[in-house]
Amino acid sequence: MADRQYLDLCKEILEKGTQKSDRTGVGTKSIFGYQMKFDLTKGFPLLTTKKVNFNLVWSELLWFIKGDTNIKFLLENKNNIWNEWAFKKWVESDEYNGPNMTDFGHKSLIDTDFNKQYKEQMSLFKERILNDEEFSDKYGNLGNVYGKQWRNFNGVDQLKNVVEQIKTNPNSRRLIVSSWNPAEVDTMALPPCHSLFQFYVNDRKLSCQLYQRSGDVFLGVPFNIASYSLLTILIAKECGLEVGEFVHTLGDAHIYNNHFDQVKEQMSRTPFPLPSLEIADFESIFDLKIEDVKVVDYESHPFIKAPIAV
Repeated sequence: MADRQYLDLCKEILEKGTQKSDRTGVGTKSIFGYQMKFDLTKGFPLLTTKKVNFNLVWSELLWFIKGDTNIKFLLENKNNIWNEWAFKKWVESDEYNGPNMTDFGHKSLIDTDFNKQYKEQMSLFKERILNDEEFSDKYGNLGNVYGKQWRNFNGVDQLKNVVEQIKTNPNSRRLIVSSWNPAEVDTMALPPCHSLFQFYVNDRKLSCQLYQRSGDVFLGVPFNIASYSLLTILIAKECGLEVGEFVHTLGDAHIYNNHFDQVKEQMSRTPFPLPSLEIADFESIFDLKIEDVKVVDYESHPFIKAPIAV
């Protein structure tokens, strides 16, 4: 079961992980090199031991598929998961003249007055992204992040090419999409954590393996499991294939020091059966719209909130 594999990873990190410092200053407990395998015929691996917002998973994946890199599309679909990186660019710019937002990710958690200011500034920022095209173009864009690399890696539409290769040459060992572009890493708001994925066709079943160089196990990895499983399901549907496995290989798999209590709470919960998907008929993944994909029969334990490290 998907939850059990994920909770085993959490247990492994808590029991055997090494304390490491990191760029955020929060610190992590970390292991290196870990793999999980999810049989996509057994249900859609949206974790049930805490609620995972499927709309956020799907709208972000569709954003990647479109090749978009501006948070405006995400905000239009009530998705706030990339806001902090765009907001950081804005408050560090010469044009920003509001309250000092230095280290907002940490200070908003420990200072009630600062948190109020932060929420006000973030609300104003989001409003301008949605309604001021010039501002949105300048401060809503995250640089050459995932969508850019999937659809225009130095002029190559990797995602479109790999879908065509699956249809015409399914035995290829080159069914690969890379988000890690050394020439453009410095132009990204956040270098790609899920850095490369490969498809594999066997017995008319499509499988996918993701290599993730860095995994925030509590906040990020549940989204990654669902996102790449969904991508595999959608591409299999377009290519007339059944689904196989999603294989998730992690490099630095870590739990932030301020997530330990939340992880332990999740580990104490009993999983529910996995949900399924309802997908409208479509010809190409590039034509999909938000309303075309829905999760059904999703029963889960409540959300568990935790701070994001920026």
